[in-house]
Amino acid sequence: MRAEEIAKVLPYIRDILDFPSEGILFKDITPVLRNAEIFELVVNALSRVSDTYDLVAGVEARGFIFGAAVAKHSGKGFVPIRKSGKLPYDSHAEAYNLEYGNNVLEIHTDAIFADERILLIDDVLATGGTLGAAIRLVERCGGIVDSVAVLLEIDGLMGRKAFTANFPHIPCHTLLK
Repeated sequence: MRAEEIAKVLPYIRDILDFPSEGILFKDITPVLRNAEIFELVVNALSRVSDTYDLVAGVEARGFIFGAAVAKHSGKGFVPIRKSGKLPYDSHAEAYNLEYGNNVLEIHTDAIFADERILLIDDVLATGGTLGAAIRLVERCGGIVDSVAVLLEIDGLMGRKAFTANFPHIPCHTLLK
């Protein structure tokens, strides 16, 4: 993302203290979504991180919003990676840790075909746990994570370090820090 685009987007991300639990500083991106011009800047930037993917996958919940928009923008299909118990068909599951607890992600077993290249999108890179679980799910389906793209990275939680240590072969693009 270019410097002038970053300057336009940053004011639309607000900090919410003690959400979803005490001690957490939540990055609220709903103002980004509310403003059509800013939302379009973000979708365009996320769409440009790679030109070698076959499908877009988005992580529940805010990764869905950006991922589906990027898929539409790029003319690709979209694959949802959901929290446990939300998918109606056979699925793979992967547990992971967050900075404030743990969770499970799932993907339909037939969502991705062997060797399909996936652009994986989420809103925030914090500890890297969510993205790690999503990558493992894509790989269990036989897919290849081409690139990861996130709107925002929180430096203090060391997610980049964990991501790079666990997935050194996967480019991880962050629009904002």
